Amino acid sequence: MSDYEHAIRPFRIDIPDADLDDLHRRLDAARYPDEIPGFGWRRGVPLDYVNKLVGYWRHTFDWRAQEARLNQLPQFTTEIDGQRVHFLHVRSPEADAVPLLLTHGWPGSIVEFLDVVGPLTDPRAHGAGAAPAFHVVAPSIPGFGFSGPTTGAGWGTDRVARAWLVLMSQLGYERFGAQGGDTGGIVSPKLGRLAPDRLIGIHLNGAFVLPSGDSAELAGLSESEQARLARLESYDSSYAMLQGTKPQTIAYALTDSPVGQLAWIVEKFQEWTDPGRALPEDAVDLDQMLTNVSVYWFTATAGSAARIYAEDFATWGTPVEKSAVPTGVAVFPTDASVRRLIERENTVTHWSEFDRGGHFAAMEAPDLLVEDVRTFFATLR
Repeated sequence: MSDYEHAIRPFRIDIPDADLDDLHRRLDAARYPDEIPGFGWRRGVPLDYVNKLVGYWRHTFDWRAQEARLNQLPQFTTEIDGQRVHFLHVRSPEADAVPLLLTHGWPGSIVEFLDVVGPLTDPRAHGAGAAPAFHVVAPSIPGFGFSGPTTGAGWGTDRVARAWLVLMSQLGYERFGAQGGDTGGIVSPKLGRLAPDRLIGIHLNGAFVLPSGDSAELAGLSESEQARLARLESYDSSYAMLQGTKPQTIAYALTDSPVGQLAWIVEKFQEWTDPGRALPEDAVDLDQMLTNVSVYWFTATAGSAARIYAEDFATWGTPVEKSAVPTGVAVFPTDASVRRLIERENTVTHWSEFDRGGHFAAMEAPDLLVEDVRTFFATLR
């Protein structure tokens, strides 16, 4: 049986009650570290903040309500290259809708897209014009959430991109658009390099390309570009180095301790969300953030999600072939996007800069992201 012939099966999330009970027991019995006061977030997530979040997760957060919300979206699984792949597939009521492949990042999941699927698939129902509209396909990356864990080595971003091409063929979409940030911002341009004739366009948020080392490349940068370059140069990659070299070691702690899993993810929400917001829940909906954490916890995929860093580790920073596919870039306040660097690897035909939102754009500023995606693809019709 070829990859194109594997069955596509309906899927519903249904976490067993025993797993919820186990989470609650672990939260009740959590053992906390000590803390030297006065450092705030500089050395990681503060103890009082973790205590507050754990209390909310244990006593207020309603997983069943969030599970029901996720299950309102049509979900499916298939097998590609020996791996189960879970995905949302929400078709638009518009006859001329464009297939659009959304790829999440780390530490994200399909939960990121809850607030953008409706406006993308049915813009008229959300107060916008009918075109462009999209048939949305949003897979869980192999190793993440309900596409995990991975069952073998080799699931780096190249292999993910090849799997996405198979998935879109399985669904009958020979030509389509792609959108992504973070890991999705790496996978999406690779689609354009692997199959340029199949890609209508690629839209990215959180995009960045490292300087080549040629000083002339950085001459004459604007003040805002210099600030973004400085952000890129001061980027804290410690989490990526750990996941890129020893993902198995960190997996034990994150898979055994829900508090550890919570802190590991929430630190990045604090660091990467809108700098104008003091706390992660000021930037994103707290229940949505905890739903994302819960997906990692219930699927025990902290380790297999981290492995994608190890698979790509040897290729970080290496030059790539320039994609000829029209590419749109949305820049949010925490992004390190410098246009001339990104243009070295992508054919940028659309560029937008926003003064609110951050790395988790689909959660922080879904209205801005949806509008920018629609504006970009409208130029390609």
